[in-house]
Amino acid sequence: MNLAPYLAVLRTPRVPSFLVLMLFARIPATAAGMTITMHVLLGLERGYGAAGLVGAMSTIGIALGSPLMGRLTDRRGLRAMLSLSLVVEGVFWFVAPALPFGALLVTCFLAGIATMPVMSLGRQITTALVGESGRRTALALDSMAVEVAFMGGPALGVFLTTHWGSRVAMWTIGALLVLFGLVLAAVDPPVSSTSGERAPRREWLTRRLAGVLISAGGATFVLSGVEVAVVAAMRDLGLTDWIGAVVVVMCVGSLVGGFVYGGVRTAPPVWVMMGAMGLLAVPVGLFTGSVWALVLALVPTNFLCAPTIAGTGDAIAELTPGNARGEALGLQGSAFTLGAALGAPLTGWVIDHSAPGWGFFVAGVGAVAIAAASLVLGRERSAQLV
Repeated sequence: MNLAPYLAVLRTPRVPSFLVLMLFARIPATAAGMTITMHVLLGLERGYGAAGLVGAMSTIGIALGSPLMGRLTDRRGLRAMLSLSLVVEGVFWFVAPALPFGALLVTCFLAGIATMPVMSLGRQITTALVGESGRRTALALDSMAVEVAFMGGPALGVFLTTHWGSRVAMWTIGALLVLFGLVLAAVDPPVSSTSGERAPRREWLTRRLAGVLISAGGATFVLSGVEVAVVAAMRDLGLTDWIGAVVVVMCVGSLVGGFVYGGVRTAPPVWVMMGAMGLLAVPVGLFTGSVWALVLALVPTNFLCAPTIAGTGDAIAELTPGNARGEALGLQGSAFTLGAALGAPLTGWVIDHSAPGWGFFVAGVGAVAIAAASLVLGRERSAQLV
């Protein structure tokens, strides 16, 4: 394993401190969804359907808002975007615990549009801080940081809710989001490696870029589907209490894959990695009879998770000018969100009408089909969409 690319990236000015900052900023961001869900279940005493509906409204808002916030960053700068986002988020997290269910639905959607895009923002600033030669390694580090945040964030939301109540949990998560947003505004890292007039969308939004975005959605499609299938399989085994441990193993597999990806000289196209994730997920359902067999079967597909996420970011950075990258990475964030929003319910529906093993099959086959669509679009290297 070649560590030289990592050492070179970590010697780049501002990169190590920024990676640490974004890791901590993403923890409350990844806790937000779980915290709202727990509030609906425990604070408002509603059912899982109601909690899912609130999550869906927030998801739709985030999917719509991510490219808009990225475009605002491109046009007006990081601090202008943060000023809008922090005001909206501060108000939302302060008043949301006191809102009735109907009002919470509407405000989750509206707040989602102006949510601080910490995931895509981290990738945007990372590509601005490092040169082209170190970009893939830096994005691999960024994707590994995301995995760590997802291991800690939802657990933080559950801990705060169960120990101090859902209202205190929501206020705490909101305060942390605003705090890290203010720190980011004070640091004011660069968001673009180029200057000058912003490139028109028709110059960079090509079929090839659309293929990369489809691959991004395919990655979260299979990941969200596999997660639902894991929950169902563990419930069938009577080991619900161990679901968290299995998820940690999945995240560790992704971390290892991201580390390997960042150190290699060449990497496969993103549609290949995403399609391979799907292929490796298809047979996992054959191993649901034993928790140990299931865990081992899950490692290969999760090994490709962080590399695929990093690969889509690297491809987008290659295909878009620096002064339009915020919007492009915002579209990537929307693709991630929509992929997960499709993968989880589809897989869940299949499991409801069959067995957990078929959930893995459907998630994997769906990803392979999406990879094929991405390949077809990727062959058109310059054809414009707009």
